[in-house]
Parts: sequence; C-alpha cells; structure tokens
Amino acid sequence: MTISIDYQNILSLFRANERGYPDELHLRIHRSLSWLKKAESCGEDSDIRLLTLWIAFNAVYAAELNDGSLRAERGRFQEFLQTVCRLDQERQIYPLVWQTFSSNIRLLLDNRYTFQPFWDFHNGYISEAAWLEQFEQARTKALKALANQDTDAVLFVVFDRLYTLRNQLVHGGATYHSRANRKQVQYGCAILSALVPVVLQIMLQHPDQDWGKPFYPYVSVEE
Repeated sequence: MTISIDYQNILSLFRANERGYPDELHLRIHRSLSWLKKAESCGEDSDIRLLTLWIAFNAVYAAELNDGSLRAERGRFQEFLQTVCRLDQERQIYPLVWQTFSSNIRLLLDNRYTFQPFWDFHNGYISEAAWLEQFEQARTKALKALANQDTDAVLFVVFDRLYTLRNQLVHGGATYHSRANRKQVQYGCAILSALVPVVLQIMLQHPDQDWGKPFYPYVSVEE
C-alpha cells in the first residue's frame, strides 16, 4: 500500500514564510523536507522509503544527545509526539490514527517481530517468559489507549515499534527486500508517509514553540 507524500504542499507552506521561522526550526524543516522529497522518489522500494521517511522524522525530533541510550532515544520522540498532539488544534492526526490507519496500527501492535523484547529473548538477554509477559503487558496498554482514543499514547507505541524496525534495517539485521518483513515495512511506510507531513505542518503552524536545538547544527563549508 503506497500513500502519496504531500511534499509539495508542505514545501509551499514552508517557503511562504521561510525567513520568518526561527533558525533552529528552519533547519529542522529544511532537512526533513529534503528526506521527504527523497522518499517520494523511492517508488515501490519500501526498505529505502521507510529509512528516508524515518530520517525525515528524526530530523524534526532529534535533540542534543547527552544520553545516546535506547531508552533516552525513545523518551525523546515520546515527548516530541506528546507536544505535537497537544498542538494539533485542527485535529489532523486524529483521523489518520483512528480512521485511515486503524487496521494497520492494530496489525503492527500485534506483530512480535517489531517488539524489541522478542529479539532480546532470541539474543539471550531475557527469558521467553519475560518477553511474553512484556508483550502481553504492552498489548494490554496499547488496547487501553485504543479504547480511550488516547492519540499520543497510541502514536508512541506505533513509533516505538517502527523504531525497532528501523534498527533492524540500519544495523543490517534484515535482508534487503526480504519477504520476512514485507508486511511491517509496508505498514510503516504507509503510516510514516501520512504522519510526517502532518507533523511538519503542525510545527510550521507553531514556530514559537521551543522545538529544541538540533544536535548537528549547520556549519558552512570552508573554501
């Protein structure tokens, strides 16, 4: 399932007030749009499309990396998603989560292969009983969030699963275009290609929000 990325609309919105945005927000959006554009050109290459979409997302939430641990990384995008949902006054995210992608989200949440403790068990870090217990707890928590239509809680679980999928690809833990992970990669592409442009739009609508300092600032190239 391929969802069209609304790159041009976000680019037009950005350029309409390009000089009016704070430098740090400008840099984040500029970088994210460059990766969105690349994702748009990937066509059916879902592995590369997923990675470029995640980079587009990473460009807008990443902050100074005082702690590079997995827990700290997840904490950063959880806080970011909470802020975005709070600022979503036009409720653009709501219909995507509860209508457009509700079935994809449920399938992703039930997929053990995007649940990090499943892999921790297979790598010998935890017992089988431990990962199964954590999976059931996470599933119960996710179902409660779904029942309560708690958008930012559901989004965090979704992005947490996508983060595991991203790690599998980036760290060479999956074969390129593997049949084993096609479904979850396709679900991820569909969700990210719809959500990331909406996130950018919400950020552009709230330029006074403190979106944090990018860890890699722009430094001009010396001649």
